[in-house]
Amino acid sequence: MIAAVRSVTRAAPAKLNVFLRVLGARDDGYHGLESLVLPLSLADEVTVAEEEKLDVIVDAEIELSEGLDAGGMNLSLVAALALAEACGGPARGAEIRIAKRIPVAAGLGGGSADAAATLLALNELWRCGLDREAMLSIAERIGSDVPAMLAGGAVMVRGRGEQIAPVHMLTTWWVVRPFGFPTRSPDAYRWWDEDGGTVGPDPGVLVAAAETGNVNLLGHALFNDLEASVARRHPEIAEVKRSFLEAGALGAIMSGSGPTVVALARHMGHADRLVKALPGSFVVSGPPAG
Repeated sequence: MIAAVRSVTRAAPAKLNVFLRVLGARDDGYHGLESLVLPLSLADEVTVAEEEKLDVIVDAEIELSEGLDAGGMNLSLVAALALAEACGGPARGAEIRIAKRIPVAAGLGGGSADAAATLLALNELWRCGLDREAMLSIAERIGSDVPAMLAGGAVMVRGRGEQIAPVHMLTTWWVVRPFGFPTRSPDAYRWWDEDGGTVGPDPGVLVAAAETGNVNLLGHALFNDLEASVARRHPEIAEVKRSFLEAGALGAIMSGSGPTVVALARHMGHADRLVKALPGSFVVSGPPAG
């Protein structure tokens, strides 16, 4: 009798940077940052199955698959190789299949989300038994956003992304407006440097608003230090943000290194109305509702 192939499936939620504060370039080539990272209901799905060799297969619509070499596929493979090394024992194999729903190079953390989900799924498939601290140590080496994506909830991120602390945040409703072009994180940070590197305000009020569900205050407090420099190169970002605000959004912001713009809604019904006002947008919750 042939044994059935074991497989493990994990969701890979996109993320929103509710705020992103850039604290300057570091000696290691990264930038120090401070950010509130929020997982969204928009998610890829990662399924790993036993196989002799490591292989990554991406199932994606054409418009989402453009730019996969920017990290979506590669980070999952890097994650698998890193976990195989940490897990020890004989060489490990697996088929890693990614059902892609998160736009690539859009500031929504799709590649990092896939890498985090790959780590979690393979840790189970390969029966590595690695604990949270060991997994976070691996995640830190894969990419700056991966530790936050591994956390499974809203987190405050510091350093270059390796320092994370959980944040209790009530569910909020957002409208996401992606674009048909990618932006790369290295470019966004380089542009920030070239433009003089303005650092945003202390985020204390914003974090308190997020924790208490005060969406009116939260909408006013949203900020992203990278936004002005990226929007200067891609004026469509500022135009969409302005359109959201004119349509009644409580606030709008570019997520991460862009170019995606997200707008905060008062509730789900309000979010639906914003979608009607801006074609090409869609509703998400974060943290995901129920």
